[in-house]
Formats: sequence, C-alpha cells, structure tokens
Amino acid sequence: MAGKDNEMSRIHRNKDDGKASGKSKSKKKKKGRGKRIAWALFFTAVIAIFCALGGYLFILISGEKLLEQNGDKLTAYGTSKVYDRQGNIMGELSIQKSDPVDFDDIPPLLVDAFIATEDKRFFEHNGVDVWSIGRAAVKDIMARSMVEGGSTITQQLAKNIFLTRDKTFFRKATEMSIALALERQHTKQEIIEMYLNRINFGGQYYGIKTASIRYFGKSDLNDLELWEMATLAAMPKGPSRYNPLRNPDLSKERRAVVLTLMEQQGYITADEASKAKEVDYDYTPPERQQKYMAFIDYVMEEAEEMWGLTEDDLNIGGYQIYTTMDANAQKAVEDEFNDPSNFEESPDDVPVQGSMVIINQETGGIVALTGGREYMRGGFNRATDSRRQPGSALKPIVSFAPALESGNFSKDSRLSNQKQCFGDYCPGNLHGYSETISMSDAIQRSENIPAVWLLNQIGVKTGVNFAQSLGIRMTQEDANLSLALGGMNTGTNTFEMAQAFSAFANGGQLKEAYAIKQIKDNNGKVVHENKGSKGKKVMEPTTAAQMTEMMQRVVQDGTGKNARISRPVAGKTGTTQSGYKGVSSNRDVWFVGYTPELTAAVWMGYDTPDREHLLKRSSSISAALWGKVMEKAVQSYDPKSFPNTNAAPPPVEEPALSAVTGLTGSYDGEMQKVSLSWNPVPGDNIQYRVYRKESSQADFGRILDALNGTSIDDMSAMEGLNYEYYVTAYNPATNEESDRSNVLSIAALGEDCRRKRWSRIQAT
Repeated sequence: MAGKDNEMSRIHRNKDDGKASGKSKSKKKKKGRGKRIAWALFFTAVIAIFCALGGYLFILISGEKLLEQNGDKLTAYGTSKVYDRQGNIMGELSIQKSDPVDFDDIPPLLVDAFIATEDKRFFEHNGVDVWSIGRAAVKDIMARSMVEGGSTITQQLAKNIFLTRDKTFFRKATEMSIALALERQHTKQEIIEMYLNRINFGGQYYGIKTASIRYFGKSDLNDLELWEMATLAAMPKGPSRYNPLRNPDLSKERRAVVLTLMEQQGYITADEASKAKEVDYDYTPPERQQKYMAFIDYVMEEAEEMWGLTEDDLNIGGYQIYTTMDANAQKAVEDEFNDPSNFEESPDDVPVQGSMVIINQETGGIVALTGGREYMRGGFNRATDSRRQPGSALKPIVSFAPALESGNFSKDSRLSNQKQCFGDYCPGNLHGYSETISMSDAIQRSENIPAVWLLNQIGVKTGVNFAQSLGIRMTQEDANLSLALGGMNTGTNTFEMAQAFSAFANGGQLKEAYAIKQIKDNNGKVVHENKGSKGKKVMEPTTAAQMTEMMQRVVQDGTGKNARISRPVAGKTGTTQSGYKGVSSNRDVWFVGYTPELTAAVWMGYDTPDREHLLKRSSSISAALWGKVMEKAVQSYDPKSFPNTNAAPPPVEEPALSAVTGLTGSYDGEMQKVSLSWNPVPGDNIQYRVYRKESSQADFGRILDALNGTSIDDMSAMEGLNYEYYVTAYNPATNEESDRSNVLSIAALGEDCRRKRWSRIQAT
C-alpha cells in the first residue's frame, strides 16, 4: 500500500514539474514577444521623431525661402479676365487698393475687432495655433464635413502674399511654413498691419483703407464708428456674402456676431454692442458706372457656388473665364435701364428700381442681366437677392399650366367667373364677372376668379409642386389659394421667373440657368467646365404649346400689348397692389415673356415701398421696357417661330349690330372709381365690352367683357391719371361686335388734385 502511495506521489510530482516547465516556456515566449514589440515601438518612435524633425526643418527652410522670394508679392498670376459667349473680352477683374496704412494710424478698437473675430489667440501663438487646428478638426469630424477652419491671421496673410489658388494639403503646409517664417521675422504689430492692408473686402477692393472709403466714404480710419468697424471685421469670413452694399441684411447679422465676440472678449461693453447691432446700413458710394458689372458680379457668385472659387481667388488668380453673356443683349439691358424715361418718376430722390434677366431657353445660358438701375460693382443684385410679390405673373405657373398638365382641362375649357368666396377667401375681378369664361380669355384679361377657382379645383399642393419643379422657391406659408394671384410669403425674383417661363418656351423642358461655360487657369488649362444641364421634363409639350398660344393672346390683344416686338412674343403681366386701404397704387409690376429665341423677366418697384413710394402705372410700363430691350436683344439670333400654334384667325366680318350711344361717366374721388353708363342696343342677349386707354398708352385695351347691363364701375382706375373709354355691343350667338361708341375722356382727379389743378389755372 505504501508502495502505491509512493508511486502516485512520484507521478503527481512529474505532472507538477511538467506544468511548471510549460509555464516557464510560455513566460519566456511572452517576454520575447514583448521585447520585440517594445523595440518596434522604439524604432517607430525614433523614425517618427526624425520624420517630424525633418518635416519641421523642411517647413522652416521652405518657409524662409518662400517668404524671401515672395515677400513683396500680393498676387501670384495677376488679374482674371472675363469673356462673353463669342470669346470677346468683357472686362478685367482689376484690383482697387489705396496706400498702406501704418499700424499707428489704425484705431486699436479696429484691430481688436479683427482679432476677436478672426484669431482671438493672435498674441499668444507663433503663427500656427495648434489649439485652433485641433478644435476645428474635432468639429469637422463631428459634423463629417469642413465646418470650421483653423487658420490664424498670420496664415491668412501668408496665403494672400503669394500662394497659388489650389486647395491641397501641400498648399496648407506651405501656408503654415510661411506663417512661421513671418512670425520669426516680424512683430505682431507688423503682421496685423500687413494683414489689414492686403486682405480682400469684397469684389476688387483690397486693404482696410480702401474698404473704409468704399463702404463708408471715410479715408481716416479714426473716423470709423464701432458698428462700421464691426461691419468691416465681418467681411473676411465671406467678402461677397457679407458685403454691406450687396447683402445689407446678411452683413448686419454677421456684424452682430462680431460685436458679440468683442463683448465676450472684453473689448466693448454690452451696451455698446447692443447699440452698434441696431444701426442700419444706408451709405451709397459715388461710382462711375462700368459696363457689364452686374453680369460679372453674378459670374463671381456662380464660380464660388459651383467650384468654391472665392472673389479673392478670381481677382488675383489669373483665370480666363468664358461666359454665356451676349454683349448685344447686355448692352440693350444697360442702355434701357439707364434711360429715365423708361421708369416712372419718383416724388423725391428715391428712384423707382428694377431688374431684368434674359435666358437662352434652349441651353439655359444667361445672356444678360442687371440687378438695378445705375448698378455698381458689388452692388445689391435685385435680380437674384431681392424677392417680391409676382402678382398675376404667377398664374400660368401655379394655376393654368398645372391644370392643363392634369389632363382635366384644356385652353378651351370653361372656367367659373362668378363673384364668389372660397371659404374665408373672397378675391375679386377688376373687369367684372360672368357665368363662365374660357381659360384663354381668363389669361388674356388676367381675371382673378378663374385662376383661384382653377387652383381650388386641382389642389393647392399641385400648384405648389408644379411651381417648385420650375425652380420657384416656395415656403409652407405659400400653400393657400391666394397663391393663384401671386400671394407669396417671401416672393420671387426675375431670375427665378425667367428660368420658370423658359420651360414654356422650350417645349416643357427646363434647363438650369448658368453663366459660366469654362474657366482656364493662368497656364491656359481648363480647370472647370459647365456644358449646361441635360434638362428635365417638367410638363408635356402639349401643355407648353397651349400655354404659349394663350400667352401670345396676352401680348396680341391683352394686358401685355406693350411688349409686342418684331418677333412672336408670349408672356404674362403681373401687378401687386399697394396693400393700403383706399390707395389705388401698386407695389410691384412685372412682365415675364419669351420669343422663340429668348426668355426674359422684368420687375419694377421701389426697394422699400410705402404710402409715398408706390407706382401709379400698371404692368404696361414693365411690358414696354421688356419690349424695348428684347427688340434689340433678339437681333443676334436668327428668327424662329413658336411650334404648334394656330394660324392667324380669319378676318372678322363687319358687325351688323348698332353702335352703342350715349356713353357718359365721371370719377368718384372718394371711392376711387370711374362710373360709366350708356344706352342699350336693340337685340336679344346683347352683351357689352368696355375698352380703356391710359394717356401714356398707344392703344385701347378691353377691360370688361360679357357685360349684360348698361353701366359699370371701373375700380382699377388710378387717381391722377387720364383715361379714355369706349363701349361696343356684342352678340355671342353670332360672334358679332358693333362699332365703337363715342370716346369718353375722364380725368381721375380727387378733390385734392382738383384744388391743385385749379390753383395752377388761377396762377396762370
């Protein structure tokens, strides 16, 4: 028994020794692997340190070398040049800069504004702010996009001194090397002085003194007020976007951010910040008007939006920019917008403004545009940045075209034209009412009830979706029946309207509007190109053809007669009323139309309408301006015809009806209406048509139709204007119309106007 125990004991010892031996071998293997990892990490760290030191030495050496080579440079390649669609040079993006300003002549608070906004650790870092770079990287990672930059003021200066316009890692590294070299060779005061004298302040304007003169008319920086300093400090973030002349509202918003940063960093008090935030920018710089400036400004905006090229890039990048502009059309726009006779006279020095955009519907290329009268470089572009109520010009887009597209209506469909309410919404016609009216007549006479009734039939959502498919920007508040009459929350502009109507002109195909065809770098290499969109089908060709046919009648014998030119024209007028009770004036007047070659939109109105700044004239004046410009613009294009339009109507037989007699009338100044009455004409089911001409118009236009009575009130007459009226009889059974009645002249004068006229007569 004892032997067995000894044997078992020996076996267990052998097993334990085996386990101990295995554990010992395992420990040796782990120890060897750990040493190898440690040595690998050591050598990796050494290599990394050597690489970092080598990279740092390279940055130091290259920075010093590049700074020495380029220290006196502001631009790398010179100014960029812009060409029209024929390859002829339109202009050069020349730089405007003044003499440098010494640091001692720059107000400390102005310096503080830029440091608080652009680089709050400016006096603490050595040219590259590691903390800012780290913070920016974290935010970029969290947002999964580039949302914040880490560039210091010194790095921005480095970029402006010499760097090429490419955006690569190597350029960023070179920028950092230059910044470090700058910090070693210059004081902080010298760096901020160079920075403020070299940075871009929108368009062609470089340097703080140039900017002060440009935007505030002040050559002495010490004359700048706090809000003006903050406005300038707001601009480096986006010289175009925060340009106070072009975008005063965005500039004010960004200024508020700058003032908040200055307050938070202790440069100003909360009260000072609050007061400076409230000031509205209203300075208008004197400037000699230059050719094509509005188009060139739009080109710069498009280059930034499509390819990320900033104004600074374009100004000093040496690019060759080829555009879609037609010099003949652009000159026609500028010439007519510079002619005061095309615009209603203002009661004071606040001018009636306007904008216009012309598009080649087949390509989408913008051939001409202007953002306003006496447009200046970097100015407020009303063609794209202003949004106004379009009035009846929106009817084809939200009511008539989508109704045709539904397949339930045609141009000959009878629409309701009865006086009625749609829930709480009760629109009215300016030209009377009838049981029904054809869609074609409703568009020609610009009646309101049929447009609202039609939108109600197809559904507001259908109208909104159709408008959006044509590029009209909509809000949730727009989704109601007043949209049929142009009632929009924020409105639209001539750019959107021209692009939308181009789909009617192009057989239902919408081509996205663009201005830049190609951009070449300073070596002549194509770096960006736009061959135009392939287009998208937004409506059936039959819908576009019917809309064209109906809108041709608007120009031939409707509200848009002043837009007639030597080419076929289809289009629609639009008028927005004053909005003031008892004031029969207008806020906005439009004409949007097209020929077989080009599509264009015109808007007129005051920038800030009020009771003293409203238009007495209707959309006839905007249609007339459209016609003058387009008569010249189409001369560069071979004549074409609209497809699928009806042949000219057969001649009308001589009417057998008796002419209307006894037309009389008067103007009621209190009710602001013209009351007319006449003798009845013998016959069954006789209707009457009323025609009117304002003294500035060349022809009479029909304002009332299918009238069964022998008296009417013209509620659309405007006080202070002179009108002529006549009436005809009409037999719908035989389609016969009588000769005109006697012509009645009415002066729409209220009591105040009568007293003023009588005073002038007495003085005479």
